[in-house]
Amino acid sequence: MIEILITWFGLGFLTFGVLIFHYILMKRKAIESWRLRIDDNFTPKLSIIVPTRNESDVINFKMMNLAKIEYPKELVQIIVVDSESEDGTVEIVKNFVARHPEINIKVLLDHQREGKSAALNFALKHCDGDVVVVSDADCFWPSDILLKTLRFLADPSVGGISGPKILLNAKQSRATKSEGFYLDSFNLMRLGESKLGFTPFFEGGFSAYKRDALKSFDPYNTGSDDCGTVISFAEREYKAIMVPEGRFYSIFPLSVMERLSIKLRRSNQLVRVFWKYIILFSKRRIRISKRVIAQDILAYFIGPILFIGFVAVTVFASLNFPYLTLLFLISLMPKVRLYFFETIQSYFLLFISMLGVAFGKKFVIWRSPKDRTLIREDMLRQYRLI
Repeated sequence: MIEILITWFGLGFLTFGVLIFHYILMKRKAIESWRLRIDDNFTPKLSIIVPTRNESDVINFKMMNLAKIEYPKELVQIIVVDSESEDGTVEIVKNFVARHPEINIKVLLDHQREGKSAALNFALKHCDGDVVVVSDADCFWPSDILLKTLRFLADPSVGGISGPKILLNAKQSRATKSEGFYLDSFNLMRLGESKLGFTPFFEGGFSAYKRDALKSFDPYNTGSDDCGTVISFAEREYKAIMVPEGRFYSIFPLSVMERLSIKLRRSNQLVRVFWKYIILFSKRRIRISKRVIAQDILAYFIGPILFIGFVAVTVFASLNFPYLTLLFLISLMPKVRLYFFETIQSYFLLFISMLGVAFGKKFVIWRSPKDRTLIREDMLRQYRLI
């Protein structure tokens, strides 16, 4: 019976201990100084891509937000690429263009409807900028975001930058509170990884890439236009980092079920992303931050498998050692409870996603947005986003 306990403790350490160790290490790294050549005078020509699909509830707010950005107008090209919207999104954008001839805005119509990455690659062919910036229609920037972030791209080793997501409605429901808590921890980990030179986690709300480094979006067809894009950066030894100054604001659905749906879709993409990293590791093609990427593979790909084994052994061990279940009382402590249940939920969703990937389930076509109506004008004005 002692073998059961040894197996249980071993799986428990690999499932939770390694993840906790990685988080603590990244938390310490996050407070260290940047080892980059940062230039406040770096002002490259930009192409900002906004992909849309039935965004009539928010697109006018988005255009107002971009019009407020502090950056030389002659250096900015805005491209709105629409994938067959059926709700008047394109007409709203064209009306905005007519009212603001001083802004360089191009509207592209992508009739293929092959997903967001395909739309971005279509728009990429029309980009004139030395830096390509991507921002989703439901995400909003502080007016000084470009002035504060592009200076990181002055370093020749940096290929791309991204920012942390901040929820406008973080206190509105149980689902948004949970997501806000998750994002706080997740963004801290991303910052620590970035201080080491590379984080595999990019966000569609704000990501900026050097045009020379960006060959295409999601070149390995993972279904993730952000995380999937920086895979090739790891191959070519470009740093991909998250900078706190790149924070952007968005909203999140109010229901727990919708949150689970979004996280399941995202987990499906991450499984594909980290499977590609595993393949590249086996071919010795990863050339930067190998330790960080390896730890993320353990957490996001191997961890879910170990977790299922841990659950099975826990059930069996509890039948033979009933007092073992008392250890789980630790998980009822307020702070521990949040981390514990978020981790368990993430592992379950990742494991389900692995099964989905194994059976060919993939999320490519955009879903109709269910949370856009939560964005209100007064909310955006409160944060000075429009």
